Amino acid sequence: MSRSEQYDRLDEPQKRGQATEAIVTGELIARDVSVLTPACDNEPYDLVAEVAGEFYRLQVKTAYDSKRDGAVVFRTRSVRTKSEGYEREGYEGEIDYFAVFNVGEEEIYLVPIEDAGATTTTIRYEPAANNNRANVNWHAEYRLDTVLSHLRSG
Repeated sequence: MSRSEQYDRLDEPQKRGQATEAIVTGELIARDVSVLTPACDNEPYDLVAEVAGEFYRLQVKTAYDSKRDGAVVFRTRSVRTKSEGYEREGYEGEIDYFAVFNVGEEEIYLVPIEDAGATTTTIRYEPAANNNRANVNWHAEYRLDTVLSHLRSG
């Protein structure tokens, strides 16, 4: 069974989120990164990663295929249910990176908050059909190993 099929069988978004957090945590630990988790679930970040003596707050997201072939999209705002309706909040000043698991390609990306869009972010792993290359977030720039290497080299 493929990873996508496994995720499709998880009928609750919370379960998919928990699976993504576990995958990201495992991949960070496998790369000799210390991972801390907040004691309470109401922090804006899901994990804290220590890389080369520095701490980075990570908000973990699951990315799904976008409507454009060769790309995935993830949400960059949290939605909380309140008594007066929904509250949407951004993560500016609250996190350092989005740790994004691309289910279909089984890749993890670390996207700096300043590179993320206001509501969603698209990451492209294949050229667009129209061959547009301007303002494209290429997956190679955000791959876990690429970003960790950059963070470790200072």
